[in-house]
Amino acid sequence: MSVRVRFAPSPTGLLHVGALRTVLYDYLLAKKQGGQCILRIEDTDRSRYNAESENEFVETLRWVGIAFDEGPHVGGIHAPYRQSERQEAGIYQKWIDELQAKGHAYKAFETSQELDEMREFQQVNKVPVGYFGGDWRDADQSKVDAAIAEGKPFVVRMRIPRNKKIVVQDAIRGRIEFDSNNLPDPVLLKADGMPTYHFAAMVDDHLMEITHVLRGEEWLPSFPIHWLLFEMFGWEPPVFVHCSVIVGKDGKKLSKRHGATRVLDYMAQGYLKSALKNFIALIGWSPGSDEEKFNEEELIARFDISGLQESPGRFDIDKLNWLNGDRIRSFTPAQVLQEIEALHAEPHTHHFWDNFEDEETLPNQPKRDGKEIWRKFDHLVQEAKVRRNYVLQCIKEEQERVTNLIEFGEACEFFLVEEPPMDSKGVEKWLKHEHVPELLQFIKSNFGNEPMTPELMKAKVIEFQESKGIEKFGVIVNPIRVAMTGKTSGPGLFELMSVLGPERIAKRAERALDLIS
Repeated sequence: MSVRVRFAPSPTGLLHVGALRTVLYDYLLAKKQGGQCILRIEDTDRSRYNAESENEFVETLRWVGIAFDEGPHVGGIHAPYRQSERQEAGIYQKWIDELQAKGHAYKAFETSQELDEMREFQQVNKVPVGYFGGDWRDADQSKVDAAIAEGKPFVVRMRIPRNKKIVVQDAIRGRIEFDSNNLPDPVLLKADGMPTYHFAAMVDDHLMEITHVLRGEEWLPSFPIHWLLFEMFGWEPPVFVHCSVIVGKDGKKLSKRHGATRVLDYMAQGYLKSALKNFIALIGWSPGSDEEKFNEEELIARFDISGLQESPGRFDIDKLNWLNGDRIRSFTPAQVLQEIEALHAEPHTHHFWDNFEDEETLPNQPKRDGKEIWRKFDHLVQEAKVRRNYVLQCIKEEQERVTNLIEFGEACEFFLVEEPPMDSKGVEKWLKHEHVPELLQFIKSNFGNEPMTPELMKAKVIEFQESKGIEKFGVIVNPIRVAMTGKTSGPGLFELMSVLGPERIAKRAERALDLIS
């Protein structure tokens, strides 16, 4: 049998890093083995189901580039792929009936109040909290029949065998033992007739011929329940793989302050999907070497379950920035612009920045204005429609410095406006030197008439420096940079001046002269 894996989210929220890692591992394993990757929507908790959440999952994975071989949006031989639809089709009832016939499940009729009283008693008496049988686990059939005749609502619970050592096998941790006496009898079928995750997921995994179940290690406490269900039915269990927890760079629980956010927000912030997949794959998985840069084909070729690690995977946003910047620098300017335009066309990008609130401002730094960030990014895209070659030159000059696509908006802004804002500190520090008026007049006269190569510009500026007996080159280039860009840092000065061209150079030199006169 070929490898068959499933990504089975409960659509109650947004798609975050942990879920993306799970589906990425599913995808890589299926591609590596020539198998199938299936999307199954586990929506048995109807009180929490959110249709928008399901759409978010689908839209996010579309952007990431993970395609499914079967699922609710592509069909397949095991349809339907939403558990609510499978319940309506009567798929689960047969197996609930079989478990009860074998004595592995029973009806329980406690009210919510009775269950609350049971938990309160357990807490007061400091005994394990949970349903370990109550009045119904070993009730006479006559008592059960009477309760049904009275119309009492009931749930169906799994009869966990007592005084038994349950031995399970995890692909990462190996053999794990559980004491069955510590396991409460879980609900398999709720009073509304809807199966719980414990039951529906395992039945579906069997019916859909799933060979490997990859999920987070938070499911380890439920692992013996799921393993027992396969044993009770006499089914061959799939390979269970419980992936390690993800923590921040500081080793603490992953949170927003570490950079964790919904996956679509990474897109909106200008991260490339190829870099994000590269980064996510390495959180808790080792390729067996010190290599860190992989494209998708290389990830597929190298991925193996044996490389998954039991120790927590670290989410290091600095590493993601490095990978993303490196990927950007591997592109041609035309490819970068293509990515920028694709990002601009994604509806969530504008929505994200329009509603952005800066919660991670650095000390002594102003808060980032999301609307202003979008304005500059949008300006870059609009300029590319009318001055594409010029914008490509601007991108080329900034390509070595940015770490994400959104940064190109701010980085290229001084190229695109007639009068870039002037850094007041830069003006005060560099434009007040005695030699600056003459320097700016020299720039205007020598570079404001015809295009020049960066090399020729630099040679002429050095001639000026030497003729004036000025020792430090910094007091020459920094005033020019402030005059040309309004900033004190940026790409190579003479390279950016070559892109600006004679007319802009002359106008900006004249503007700086007016400012200091």
